[in-house]
Amino acid sequence: MEKIRTRFAPSPTGYMHLGNLRSALFEYLIAKKENGTFILRIEDTDQKRIVDDAVKFITDTLSLCDIHVDEGPMQGGEYGPYYQSERLDIYQKYAKQLVDMGKAYYCFCDEERLEELREEASLRKVAFLYDGHCRNLSKEEILEKLANHTPYVIRQAMPKDGITSYDDLVYGHIAVENALLEDQILIKSDGYPTYNFANVIDDHLMNITHVVRGNEYLSSTPKYLLLYQAFNWTSPEYIHLPHIVKEGGKKLSKREGDASFMDLYNDGYLPNAIINYLALLGWSPINNQEIFTMQELIENFDYHRINNSPAIYDVKKLQWINGQYIKKLSLDEVYKLVMPFLENTYDLSNKSKEWVRELIRIYQNHLSYGREIVELVSLFFQDEIIISDEAVEFMKQDGISHTLEVFKNQIENITWTVENINQAILNTKEESGAKGKLLYMPIRIKTTGQMHGPELPEALFLLGKDAVLKRLS
Repeated sequence: MEKIRTRFAPSPTGYMHLGNLRSALFEYLIAKKENGTFILRIEDTDQKRIVDDAVKFITDTLSLCDIHVDEGPMQGGEYGPYYQSERLDIYQKYAKQLVDMGKAYYCFCDEERLEELREEASLRKVAFLYDGHCRNLSKEEILEKLANHTPYVIRQAMPKDGITSYDDLVYGHIAVENALLEDQILIKSDGYPTYNFANVIDDHLMNITHVVRGNEYLSSTPKYLLLYQAFNWTSPEYIHLPHIVKEGGKKLSKREGDASFMDLYNDGYLPNAIINYLALLGWSPINNQEIFTMQELIENFDYHRINNSPAIYDVKKLQWINGQYIKKLSLDEVYKLVMPFLENTYDLSNKSKEWVRELIRIYQNHLSYGREIVELVSLFFQDEIIISDEAVEFMKQDGISHTLEVFKNQIENITWTVENINQAILNTKEESGAKGKLLYMPIRIKTTGQMHGPELPEALFLLGKDAVLKRLS
């Protein structure tokens, strides 16, 4: 069996969205499951859209996510260069080879003519397809235009009858009528290859065995296959991934404010938790396991279990998974995660480091992401607390005022320690007869404004005796 080689081939155009990162992850898992090779290739042929430092951003993101590149721009390798902009002579060579074989042709149609064809197609309410005008130019006409330096593109000469089909490893048998396929551009007028052409040449020359990408390429894959056939090359296996969609079925989109990886990271989500969550979008393990290390993902991943239905992005599920990871962190790690959020929001100058560490410790198991700490601990930094309607309703029950009065009397003269506060609550239970929810929740609501939270004596200790008495009054 030949060694599996997969590639992640992003364009350096800015932030990495979650669909892109999931593709990289699945490509990595497919390769590593069989001790294969994972390649990073930068598809930078669309020079107008390139963003400064985007390549560094891509490599930093992969590194943060524990996705290790075997060959790529930084690592090198025997199949380089790994920037498409450094491979232009390769694409020219293969495009000219196709022209010589009669499988591609020079097209000299200017933008004006193409615009007329587009308008005509629009009026007829049909999809625009180039009409193949330059396919019929004589050899003399072509040589004359080339001698006169008439701008041109190189187009693939598509067969006009028959069907091109393939078996996708997720979606099964896909067949497209050749008559529906346009004579696609291979080399643009600026000498750069199109995405469609460059990635076929590169995938072949880099010995890529499995191409993993979004299912928007399902119907255009026959174009790639016709190129493989033209060169008499063996095509790779294709694995098309379902879209990640929101609850309403719309695709995730950065333009519509949906989070990118870096947005989540900057909000205090842990990279390994994000990766764990993305692995479960469109793939399911054979058992009910939900929390995976990267090594466990590699061992358990099976591309046959990738689903072909859209994967629904559920931020609550992501938060639950992230919360499981936060629970496992050391206090020092949680401190490092949440301190930037606390420092940017609250004045900590009158709080000791020990007080802040204790605050973080008692809220660690209540956190689902780093920035959430700001909301959870707001009660420690505000003079006035806001109580929800649900809490107000709860407080209307008989006997609650008496319970609170007893508790206030119990704490007025105690030394302020967690143990003494706990004893005061137990004494309140004895004296007032309140127990369970009717004991703890009224005290919590009246002093913190919240119906749920960390251990009550610990929270009250950090609030301080004066603040607690003031709120009880």
